[in-house]
Amino acid sequence: MTVAVYCSAKDCIPEDYLRLGDALGEWLALNGHSLVYGGATGGLMSRVSDAFHRTVTADEQPPLQGWGRIIGVVPNRIILSKRKAQNCDVLFVVGTMTERKQKMRDVADCFVCLPGSYGTLDEMMDVIAAGTVGEHRKPLFVLNYNRFYDSLIAQADYMRSLAFLPEQESYTPLFVETLNELYEQVQNVKIK
Repeated sequence: MTVAVYCSAKDCIPEDYLRLGDALGEWLALNGHSLVYGGATGGLMSRVSDAFHRTVTADEQPPLQGWGRIIGVVPNRIILSKRKAQNCDVLFVVGTMTERKQKMRDVADCFVCLPGSYGTLDEMMDVIAAGTVGEHRKPLFVLNYNRFYDSLIAQADYMRSLAFLPEQESYTPLFVETLNELYEQVQNVKIK
């Protein structure tokens, strides 16, 4: 399965958040999944892809389902800023951030959001909005590590209380609290 990961590209965030990337990248590789991400260096993006790459190149026992691939989707501006990742098995170069989001949505079987900032929120909302209008039915899992997304959950509840969001939404993300919950949800995805 191909899992799109949205997350921070900042190196200055707390180390325990960066370690989430290490754990997720290793787990994806060991379980035979492919990773699709923004194809850039920095922060959690590097940690997820580097851990994946280290795992598939290590001389250890083979994974459960065969090795997956690292698929990067990088806009030209990222390349010009010399932040293009070097460990992708497949690299799609696109013109804009909007094209990046579309390509990642097309390639992925499901989506995972780790903590991040505006870019991560933009990618998350893009997936939700596209799902709401029926452009896809692929699940979105959001890791609410250390209650990082509590305010976002509260905002959605507030919008629902004022009927800006329907009580029964046609597409909703699933918030999980731990990496183990995230792994379980990803493993249970049925590819359509």
